[in-house]
Amino acid sequence: EDQVKQSPQTLKIQEGDSLILNCSYTVSNINGLLWYRQDPGKGPELLFALYSVGNEKQNERLKATLLKKGSSLHIAAPKPEDSAAYLCAVETQCSPGTCSLYTN
Repeated sequence: EDQVKQSPQTLKIQEGDSLILNCSYTVSNINGLLWYRQDPGKGPELLFALYSVGNEKQNERLKATLLKKGSSLHIAAPKPEDSAAYLCAVETQCSPGTCSLYTN
């Protein structure tokens, strides 16, 4: 069964500590892995899209890396405004004959 899991589920830290969020998946064919940030009462906002193993992207204090069966999101020197839900998602790929469209 294809799964995407994140750890830790919840995290409490002191301001200034660094933190790492992990995402692992068992999906065999993926196009890429996406990291989102979701603030309370708002929709998810895309932080990073990673498309090849070893791919690393950084934006200020946030850095994401794509590994063979997972990814990590590192937040350096977190601040109170970094409090949010961080979500990872796997973008899957279809080969001819394996994808179907369903009507409503």
